[in-house]
Amino acid sequence: MEPAQETELAEALAEASGPVSVRGGGTRGVVAEGAALHYAGAGITLYEPGALTLVVQAGTPVAEIEAVLAAEGQRLAFEPPDMRGLMGTEGESTIGGVIASNASGPRRVAVGAARDFLLGVRFVDGAGRVVQNGGRVMKNVTGYDLVKLMAGSHGTLGVLTEVSLKVLPKPEVAGVLSIDGLSVGDAVAAMSAALGTPWEVTAACHTDLSANDRPSTQLRIEGMQASVTYRLDRLKAHLAPFGEVETTLSDSHDWPWFRDAERFAGGEEDVWRLHCKPSDAPGLVARLPEGAKVMLDWGGGLIWAAVAPGTDLRNTLGPFDGHATRVRGQGGGIPRFHPERPELVALTAGLRARFDPRGILNRGLMA
Repeated sequence: MEPAQETELAEALAEASGPVSVRGGGTRGVVAEGAALHYAGAGITLYEPGALTLVVQAGTPVAEIEAVLAAEGQRLAFEPPDMRGLMGTEGESTIGGVIASNASGPRRVAVGAARDFLLGVRFVDGAGRVVQNGGRVMKNVTGYDLVKLMAGSHGTLGVLTEVSLKVLPKPEVAGVLSIDGLSVGDAVAAMSAALGTPWEVTAACHTDLSANDRPSTQLRIEGMQASVTYRLDRLKAHLAPFGEVETTLSDSHDWPWFRDAERFAGGEEDVWRLHCKPSDAPGLVARLPEGAKVMLDWGGGLIWAAVAPGTDLRNTLGPFDGHATRVRGQGGGIPRFHPERPELVALTAGLRARFDPRGILNRGLMA
C-alpha cells in the first residue's frame, strides 16, 4: 500500500484486516510482519527560514529537504544518518522514517536528537484515526506530548503523515582535532575532557582502525572561521596531555565514517549499536568477542560493534546499564531490539492498546 493522502491512509488502516508493516523509504532494513505500507505523501508544506521552522509531509526524501535548507544556509542540526551503505539497501530515506526511528548522528552529543527538533506531528493511528499534536512554532506546550512519543516508536503507534521541525543555521566552517593511537579508555577520557570544556565540541568519536591503520580519536568544532580557529587552538592545548594533536579546517561538516557507520558498509559481519554511559564504554569494549571491530560516537555513549554473524552480544556482554540493538544481521533467533525492562512492559502495552487497539502496526517489532 502506498497512499499519497492522509485520508487514503486513514481509510486503509481502518479497513485493514491483518497486520501492516509500516516503512519509510526502506533504507534501514526494519521489516515487520504484514502487508507493506509506505506513506507516499511528500512535499514541503511550510518553510519560514526567518523563524527557523519547517513543516513537511512525512514521505518527503531527506535529501530534498536538505537541499532546500542548504539554499537558505540552514540544515537539520541532528545530522540524520544514511544507512543504505551499511544495510545494503536502496531507495531514499524519508523524513517520516528518520523521525519514527529518532535517527540522529554525531552532533547529538551537542545539540540533541531528532526528537529534540520536533515541534509537531500529524499521524494516523491503528484504528484509522487522524491525530495532531504539537504545533508549528517553537513555543507550544498545550496538551500531551505525543510529539516526543512518536519519535523512536518505529511505526508501532501510528503512521506519520506530517512533521514540524526546528532547523538551524549552517556554520561557516568545521574544525577537526585528531589524536592517533589512543586506547579506548584513553579515548573516552580525552573525549570527556573535550566535552567538558566551553569550546562547544559538536562531535566526539573514536575508531579502532582509521585510514592510517591506527586508532583515531576525532573531535569537531563548528562556527565562524575566526571563532573555530581560536577554539581549536585552545582545545588543542587542553588535550596535549593525551598525545600529539592535529587540527584541520574544512567547509565540510559531514562525518559519514561515523554518522553512517561507513567503515562497516559492505561487510558480512553482524553490526550492533550499544547505548551506554560513556564511562562504561571501555569495559564493554573489553568484553566484546575477539576480532570485533569498534567505533565510538557521542563521547563513548554509543558503541558500534561489528562481530561474527550470529553472535548474540546481549548474552556475551551480560546485563549493563543501557541497551543493545542488532542493526544488521539475520537468524539465530536474536531480536533486533533490546527486550524492555519488566517495569516498562505494561506501560508499553497500554500505549499500544490505546493507539493500535487491534495490534496491526508493526506487530512484534519492539515487543
